[in-house]
Amino acid sequence: MGITITGTGSYIPETIEKNNSFNNHTFLNTDGSTINSTNEVIVEKFEAITGITERRYVQDHLTSSDIGAFAAEKAINDANIDPETLDYIIVAHNFGDVKHNTNQSDILPGLAARIKHILRIKNPKCVAYDILFGCPGWIEGVIQAQAFIKAGMAKKCLVIGTETLSRVVDKYDRDSMIFSDGAGATVIEQTNENNGILSHETASFTHDEAYYLFFGKSNNQELSSDTRYIKMQGRKIYEFALTQVPKAMKTCLDNSGVDIKDVKKIFIHQANEKMDEAIIKRFYRLYKTPEPNNVTPMSIHKLGNSSVATVPTLFDLVKHNKLENHSLSKGDVIIFASVGAGMHINAIAYRY
Repeated sequence: MGITITGTGSYIPETIEKNNSFNNHTFLNTDGSTINSTNEVIVEKFEAITGITERRYVQDHLTSSDIGAFAAEKAINDANIDPETLDYIIVAHNFGDVKHNTNQSDILPGLAARIKHILRIKNPKCVAYDILFGCPGWIEGVIQAQAFIKAGMAKKCLVIGTETLSRVVDKYDRDSMIFSDGAGATVIEQTNENNGILSHETASFTHDEAYYLFFGKSNNQELSSDTRYIKMQGRKIYEFALTQVPKAMKTCLDNSGVDIKDVKKIFIHQANEKMDEAIIKRFYRLYKTPEPNNVTPMSIHKLGNSSVATVPTLFDLVKHNKLENHSLSKGDVIIFASVGAGMHINAIAYRY
């Protein structure tokens, strides 16, 4: 028996925001003081560190549940299943539905219930619930789907990661350039094939690390102190990720019984190009083996960081041969890995 991803789908918004569009923004330090650099220099340094040249934003009339449903419909069609046969719909997000020109989170009803409604699934035995797990939410949803199937509680699960971070950013904060919108979805099924999920690893660090990502006030001190935006301690996240993510990936791969040399691709959360490159280098260093060429697909350059959507979207692009110089063949061993708010880390070893 295998527990396998049988269908994938993604929604990549049409609105492209290039880096030069930030040249006229007013960026401020956290204390509200002026940054002693021109915007051109700020943007140039940002691009050099993150690798992001552009990002995608949803159209004004769309929300996270809308685009999650778009991705889900594609995944259902790709898996060629009747949606009424789904046992679970698990939706990972961080902020619920945030409408255009507001920053109020709306999660009543939950996004999973909304997406089930949009898809017109009538079966009451199809259980729909949300998961709040930071950027690793989609991977954790897949791990939970696997557990339901192993326990005999399900045969088919739909796992979605969807987010519209463009609506919760502080435009006075340089970090706002990192975040983007998008959705990715997967159908997880029990199959008779000898492939699918081989092992997984999850860890939560909630001591000093708990508030490395948080909701905080705008850098513009003149704005309402009651309004909050996504904030992060970038340097601490970077150091934490470089220390902890490679360890979790190694534990996961070791538990799978697969040799490091047999890993074909690593789908890592698209948070920061330099950070991701450093994580992969440290991962291979743990095995005292050189990093293979072209092992890590990257979409952050064009899509930015859409949190829970980055990994399933990236996987969907590669699976359908839409990312240049990257492809998958039957039997390939791949790794999914992520890190994010909590701080949480997780990884899955998977045979394609």
